Amino acid sequence: MPLSDYDFTLPEALIAAVPLAERDASRLLVLDRASGAFAHRRFRDWPGLLRPGDLVVLNDTRVIPARLLGRKQGSGGRVELLLVRPDADVDASGALSGAADALSWICLGQASKGVRPGTVIEIDGGTATILEALGEGELRVRFETTGSVGALLERAGRVPLPPYVAREPTAEDRTRYQTVYAREDGSVAAPTAGLHLTPRIFAELEAGGVERRFVTLDVGPGTFLPVRGEDESTHRMHAERYHVPEETASAVNRARAEGRRVVAVGTTVVRTLESAVEGGEVRAGTGSSRLFIRPPYRFQVVDALLTNFHLPRSTLLMLVSAFAGRASVLGAYRAAVAERYRFFSYGDAMFIAAGVLG
Repeated sequence: MPLSDYDFTLPEALIAAVPLAERDASRLLVLDRASGAFAHRRFRDWPGLLRPGDLVVLNDTRVIPARLLGRKQGSGGRVELLLVRPDADVDASGALSGAADALSWICLGQASKGVRPGTVIEIDGGTATILEALGEGELRVRFETTGSVGALLERAGRVPLPPYVAREPTAEDRTRYQTVYAREDGSVAAPTAGLHLTPRIFAELEAGGVERRFVTLDVGPGTFLPVRGEDESTHRMHAERYHVPEETASAVNRARAEGRRVVAVGTTVVRTLESAVEGGEVRAGTGSSRLFIRPPYRFQVVDALLTNFHLPRSTLLMLVSAFAGRASVLGAYRAAVAERYRFFSYGDAMFIAAGVLG
């Protein structure tokens, strides 16, 4: 279908530029995956929509302060680098080999006159040399600094807020553009569905007999890229590293065998679990996903989805449309606009499940 079928009109005033004072004070649009019916709730109602025995799966990735500002050596031209991932191999345990001490990184670069191999960029506490242009806007960059690049980022890096948040990051963003359960460094964008969860919500889930497990997917900048042109089949997803622990794979396979629901908190969890299926079961281990989920994709693992509202023409909107039906999703989006929900990363949430309103 044409990409224009994934457009919707969104007043700019509904793009959430700042988080709410309390994470779980957001609104929740509940969409019945089977009937297309929807209802307006508060996020604090979400635990009551789950069932004893449900398995909730979350992405425990942590956003790194990956945005660095610098000047070209010689000309003084302004350059912005976004560190995407260490230029390192993944070892058998799922850890990025040498990630903590890696001095060579894959980055995206932005400058008024571009950056070429050999360009040296002066940054606070060191320099960055462009080694190679890799295509798709990616650059291989070598850092020279006292200590690790991780320490450099903590000192001089900025939170990589999404491009539609038209302001500079603040100290508050260091914690609020991060889930309360984030623990594995590696993302340049937050798994935003998880931003609503709090210790209070987790306590209610536990009291209701809901199981909880984690995966890790390092969210890359490709999550914000719209699909261009009118043929989505030509869109190439950026690769994102994921890791499924053995205990999570076992819990998911056991829940599916027993007929219990697997509830994904966010599209990153959906892509991780669906990418890890092999021979009808979720396999533990580390991999790289370029999975592009769009209609008429047949889901193998996930039964219910907690997600935020997504950009027009985006791969994320297509994923949600594949899960719940394009007409139902866009109908819910129109209702959310009419009810003045807050959109995108710092915005409100949707919960999608079959029979959730019946």
